[in-house]
Amino acid sequence: MNYFGISEYYEPIPEIDPWLRRRIRLCYWKQWRRRRTRIRELLKLGIPKSIAIPVCMSNKGLWRMSRSLATTAGLTNQLLKDRGLVSVKELWVHPVG
Repeated sequence: MNYFGISEYYEPIPEIDPWLRRRIRLCYWKQWRRRRTRIRELLKLGIPKSIAIPVCMSNKGLWRMSRSLATTAGLTNQLLKDRGLVSVKELWVHPVG
C-alpha cells in the first residue's frame, strides 16, 4: 500500500485483487508440483475426485491452471483471506493506522 497509497487515482486498485489471488493460486499449484500431490490437495479442499483427476492430468501451463474450476473452487477467496491474504482494495478504502 505504500506504493499506491500516495496516489489518488483509484482505477487500477480493484483490478489488482483478482490478479493477486490468481497469482497466489498459481503459487500453490506450483508448490504442489507432482500430479499425485495436486490431486491429494484438491481432494482435501473438497473438490470431487471426478473433477480433480482430469484437471491435475492436464498439461496446460501454470497460469491457465490457476484459473481452472478446481483451483478457484478449492482455493476460494475466503480461504485465501483466512490464510493471511490481505485485500488491496480494502486497505485502500479503509487504511490501517
